[in-house]
Amino acid sequence: MLPEVGIEGQKRLKASSVLIIGAGGLGSPASMYLAAAGIGTLGIVDFDTIDLSNLQRQILHDTDGTGSSKCQSARARLLKINPEVQVEVHEEQLSAHNVEGMVRAYDVIIDATDNFSARYLINDACVLNGKPNVYGAIYRFEGQASLFLPGEGPCYRCLFPDPPPPESVPNCAEGGVLGVLAGVIGVVQATEAIKYLLTIGKSLAGRLLIYDALEMRFDSVTVKRQLDCPICGDAPKITSVKEIVFACGPEENKATEDNEISPAELNDRLKNGTKIFLLDVRNADEYELCRIDGSTLIPLPKLQENLGNVNPSEEIVVYCKAGARSRKAATTMKDKGFSKVKTLRGGILAWISEIDSTMQKY
Repeated sequence: MLPEVGIEGQKRLKASSVLIIGAGGLGSPASMYLAAAGIGTLGIVDFDTIDLSNLQRQILHDTDGTGSSKCQSARARLLKINPEVQVEVHEEQLSAHNVEGMVRAYDVIIDATDNFSARYLINDACVLNGKPNVYGAIYRFEGQASLFLPGEGPCYRCLFPDPPPPESVPNCAEGGVLGVLAGVIGVVQATEAIKYLLTIGKSLAGRLLIYDALEMRFDSVTVKRQLDCPICGDAPKITSVKEIVFACGPEENKATEDNEISPAELNDRLKNGTKIFLLDVRNADEYELCRIDGSTLIPLPKLQENLGNVNPSEEIVVYCKAGARSRKAATTMKDKGFSKVKTLRGGILAWISEIDSTMQKY
């Protein structure tokens, strides 16, 4: 009924294809609204399983599916919304080996991922293959979105030429996120995809939309193509898609393996009576939910002022929720002369999964 769409516009959506990379917080609302809008083909990329602690924002899934494939859950839900949609699932981890093949097969790409490694892979593949990239990101109470059109404006690397240090940006598991925030940004991404396919309205190309949920305020800033951008600039240095190693939260970083201890190894050593100072650097609310027996709580923001209460000659294992804060704490302690510091690989989430499943997971 919209004159800007009409029957011809609906037919155009039916003939279109959208690839949604990530079936989590952003991918849930984006895929559901695109299915309802009548997009002909939806591709879903995700290799993860459904986790109960994520369902406050991953509304594509439900509690009955806990532990099962996100891709299969997404496919079943989207076909219930619109059985006329062709849903193609790509149940594999995104990599430099498969990203270009996926991107080439679709008209629009939606970046609904939650890590920097994937964002750079998606951006580079889209630029090199001339595909529109609908970007979205959320953290705590703030979200952002944009549309990157190769050859017509900036790309993701114009905004962020290189990923930040791993310890500087916790993921949603570490920092938390307001569940409904994913709905707002995911719907914006779906809207941009539909507008692009219909060639209507003013898009977010050349603009970064910023949403502050606490202040209930939308702002936008102009983003310009950088002439020295390593991939879309006048003299691009990146001519092929390559992996970017970026450890965030529970992901492993091979460079820090020597400074880590696995849950199994820590459990064995504690059972054998090894004296280890367990340092929990989460906040007090998290500590009340679950903790490893015998651990001492010193929240990361208060660590430096309380280092005098920690014996530097003791063997120390630092842990947080998923690993990011503990790595930062270990770095701080080593700078202050603590030489026997290791971090618990994967944090208390890994401990719960591998050692004590009776603990409250959050």
